[in-house]
Amino acid sequence: MKTYIRAYFILSFSFFSLFATDFRIEPEILIKNLSTYTILDTREDSFFLKGHIKGALSFPISKTYDNQQINGKISSPDKITKIIRTLGLNIDNKIIVYDNGDFFDAARLFWTLEVYGFKNIKILNTGYKEWERKKYFISKEIVSRKHSNYITTINSQRLATKFTTQIATKNPNQLIIDARATTSYKGENSSAKRFGHIPSAYNIPATKNINHNQKNSSLKNIEQLKDIYKNVDKTKKIIIYCAAGRISSTNYFVLRELGYDVANYDSSWKEWGNDFTLPIIGPKE
Repeated sequence: MKTYIRAYFILSFSFFSLFATDFRIEPEILIKNLSTYTILDTREDSFFLKGHIKGALSFPISKTYDNQQINGKISSPDKITKIIRTLGLNIDNKIIVYDNGDFFDAARLFWTLEVYGFKNIKILNTGYKEWERKKYFISKEIVSRKHSNYITTINSQRLATKFTTQIATKNPNQLIIDARATTSYKGENSSAKRFGHIPSAYNIPATKNINHNQKNSSLKNIEQLKDIYKNVDKTKKIIIYCAAGRISSTNYFVLRELGYDVANYDSSWKEWGNDFTLPIIGPKE
């Protein structure tokens, strides 16, 4: 009987672990399964051309923005559809995204692809710097693929807007999380003309999701992340924002991994903080 219980516990724990980490992949696993995945490099072309994971395609994170200088608004369907088709991506591809290892850009592309209907995406834990340090396969070859027939699909449940965020500030069934540094949340500094945060928003900085050390960075494990978000009600819809929808994508990724219903507000504080018709909680409040 004890043997049965122990075996059941191990199987249950293993199943939970596999399920919980379904949105990330370790480099030791990817190196053995390169041909299984379509790999997307989020770094700019100048870095990509110097070397990238063997077989990877270039999808610079700048292409996920409609106008990066103004705010974080996600690229238009026409723009993204053209990129996806040119890269030869299909909705059923098993996709791995990576960046240098800070996870902000990889998470931003993860979120963008989910908004545009992709469902089988993972982030490479630790990123390219660690891949290079381990001396895994690196290439300068530019892979070309046959254009795809991707049909534009929008998953509006993953994209928050100024309008839907306004509704969330007064909806008891929704929560807003500010992923910026606490100093920005408190209004000590700002990327917009106004200082403070969106009314009713809680502050969980994106950096809390990441383990940093001298050699590399990695996403915190599931138990650590569950502890960070233990006070976030899983029955409520979550809206995440930051300055421009980039670092908040990391919180978005983690909350998706933990099973929350979450959307990322793409234009974020650069839009909200510059719109004087919208309410804020300022430093003195």
